Amino acid sequence: MRGIRGAATVDDNSRESILTTTRDLLQEMQSRNALQPDDLSAVLFTLTDDLDAAFPAEAARQLGWVDVPLMCFQEVRVAGALERVVRVLMLWNRDVPQRSVCHVYRGGARALRADLADQERSLFS
Repeated sequence: MRGIRGAATVDDNSRESILTTTRDLLQEMQSRNALQPDDLSAVLFTLTDDLDAAFPAEAARQLGWVDVPLMCFQEVRVAGALERVVRVLMLWNRDVPQRSVCHVYRGGARALRADLADQERSLFS
């Protein structure tokens, strides 16, 4: 099993902004890692406490991920931390080298893991 991490900043605390940002993030994570929803054990989402207009798991359902277990949580509030962030952890049932996994950080969330944010590789590139 492998974990694929992703994060993105959301423009504003609106349902549409949260869902659009999350859908785009999930699609990029899926594409870069050549995975299928059936390969996922579960997907965990967190939101910073300034985002409460939608559940990010709804974005996965909109993509047709109806058989994937999904859970949403509120991120721990830390003074000075980046705001308006949705984070994703996909638990992937695939035996690939960890270095082959492509994590995705978009927008302001690139600052969370600058060492991973500029990954341009995909698993099969």
